[in-house]
Amino acid sequence: MFDGRLQVYRRDKGRTWQCAARVGGERFRESTGEEDLDRAKDVAEEWYLRLRGMVRNGEIKPKERSFGEAADHYMRQARVLAATVRSPKYIELLDLRMKRHIVPFFGTTPLPEVNRGLVQTYRVARAEETIARTGKPPSRSTMNQEIVHIRQVLKHAEGLGWLSHLPNLTMPYMTQGKRERRAWFSPEEYKQLYTATRRRAESSDGRRGWKKRYQDLHDYVLFVGNSGLRPDESARLEIRDICIEDDFATGQTILVIDVRGKTGVGYCKTMPGAVFPYKRLVERRAEELRQAGMTNEEITKQLPYIRLFPKFGRDAFNNILREEGLKRDRDGRVRTAYSLRHTYISMRLMEGANIYQIANNCRTSVQMIEEFYAAHIKDRIDTTAINLQRPKAQRKVAKGRPVPPMSAMEQDAAAPI
Repeated sequence: MFDGRLQVYRRDKGRTWQCAARVGGERFRESTGEEDLDRAKDVAEEWYLRLRGMVRNGEIKPKERSFGEAADHYMRQARVLAATVRSPKYIELLDLRMKRHIVPFFGTTPLPEVNRGLVQTYRVARAEETIARTGKPPSRSTMNQEIVHIRQVLKHAEGLGWLSHLPNLTMPYMTQGKRERRAWFSPEEYKQLYTATRRRAESSDGRRGWKKRYQDLHDYVLFVGNSGLRPDESARLEIRDICIEDDFATGQTILVIDVRGKTGVGYCKTMPGAVFPYKRLVERRAEELRQAGMTNEEITKQLPYIRLFPKFGRDAFNNILREEGLKRDRDGRVRTAYSLRHTYISMRLMEGANIYQIANNCRTSVQMIEEFYAAHIKDRIDTTAINLQRPKAQRKVAKGRPVPPMSAMEQDAAAPI
């Protein structure tokens, strides 16, 4: 009855007819107390309409889906769909944050009750729990990531029709964070770094078999510092991805790199300083194949498919940074291999390069460069547009001071012709 929303049935050994209906998201059952089917239908119809009226008057609240149900449904899809565009580490951390922090707090809460106030309560509870355990609150980036996951679950529930609208989850105050720069090497520090790696490459630190590792590390510092590649992009580089070209616009010999990494496929044009490290690396990879017993013909066929940096000596790199006092910048930020990319971008801005072209060459956005790099480069400030001074006479007029009267000769000179 009522297009299938109300059912009247009788069990195998029962004498009276039963009725069942789904109203407000919940299932209701009742006995009509009638053995005659026609009278049972009338009773069931009255019962169903009475339930509908109770829902409309608020006497029966519709059953809402909980946040935990939406989170489970979202994670089932995320493990399958996000795996094609996200790394396994991202899915692992997402699952960990959901199970450890988010679902235990929001799990049984109906979706419409997850609002800005409840999320703010979560922020406070999360900070209190972390302070009690570690002595300091969670970092701003950690909390931002968890709020993003909460918003993703709510957005998924809205798409399924479980939620009427997406609530505003922004913080009620202190939404503007401090302006910070990425950890990078100043020109003097960068020179100190590649001087130290060159010294290690020449001496090999007295360790057997480490000479080639230090040579690769030295060339890595020069190559990435002159190209701005991300660590994952440099790790994927094969020799066939790089071409030496004579640039028509500048007349310089540079490298054109077919980059594959975080943002997909793109191109990068390096500084001339990357050419010689690249040539040394190619010769070193060819020598390794020669020592493996390959002929010149086999090396010619195999060499283009060899990775330029088979392995990055992270421990050796960190040891050199510590020995040179470069592991942390003056603000306490840790420098890593990623800092070489930040150094490239910052140095290009210091030299006055076009910010849009830098964004294209580094496969990032102008907004990211403006926020994390350009705002901290002193050469981006034009003193000719800042240190302007009006003539003294104009300043006196602006302040309301009388201007000394002109002589008769000055009046004749100022009179219109």
